[in-house]
Amino acid sequence: MEEIIKKAGVLIEALPYLREFSGKTFVIKYGGKAMIDEALKDSVVQDIVLMKYIGINPVVVHGGGPEITAAMERAGLKAKFVNGRRVTDKQTMKIVESVLAGKTNKEIVRMFNAHGGKAKGLSGKDGKLLLTKMLDSELGFVGEIEKVNTLELKKQREFIPVIAPIGIGRDGNTYNINADDAAAALSVAVKAEKLILITDVSGVMHNKALIPSISMKEAKQMIKDGVITGGMIPKVHSCMTAIEGGVKKAHIINGTVKHSLLLEIFTKTGIGTEIKK
Repeated sequence: MEEIIKKAGVLIEALPYLREFSGKTFVIKYGGKAMIDEALKDSVVQDIVLMKYIGINPVVVHGGGPEITAAMERAGLKAKFVNGRRVTDKQTMKIVESVLAGKTNKEIVRMFNAHGGKAKGLSGKDGKLLLTKMLDSELGFVGEIEKVNTLELKKQREFIPVIAPIGIGRDGNTYNINADDAAAALSVAVKAEKLILITDVSGVMHNKALIPSISMKEAKQMIKDGVITGGMIPKVHSCMTAIEGGVKKAHIINGTVKHSLLLEIFTKTGIGTEIKK
């Protein structure tokens, strides 16, 4: 009986958040080991399907870097990176699009539908969703987003949009977009309540301890002081871009923890780092 009462307590704790977030939009960047491990895949998908059922509007942007690298190796190509971004020539771009907008996107949509959701796969090329320009000629067909055309998303309100970070340029070329950057731009464009980045780490750490909540000012100072380093810097920058654009809060959470999305959103303490204005 006590175990059953504890479960009721969990639901009661979640009630204020269910009330607050109903009707709101969350943009979720899905990446890391949670895209590879079967149990973690199920956990993330179940969490997002539940969000949709209780009235939250989730928009999912997915990565797929390891799959792209593996496909390149099978084609006899070696991946090259500059400042963490994949150098993308025309041949590589064809592989990127095939993996992200094809295999990976379709697999994620299949998982959502298998778990009782209604998902629809899109790429940033659909309806010129992500209008993009070349970021740096040294990187080739790597893009930065000029404009997000939200009309395509408004058409999909009954579905969970699952978006591959591929953009279309005014020059007609296809561009590879960093998934965190795409998620941040989309969160601003759809006036999201939250941006959530699913990673393989717990969040922002200091002296081996998780920092559960920081302000924009504190985040900038922590980067300056060397507390936030390495691959966490661009993720924090993406979060700050979203908040500067009007998103209320951004979260960095560990997708290797089962049901990390629900634990972060519907509990008082959360499990990751939230960044707020």
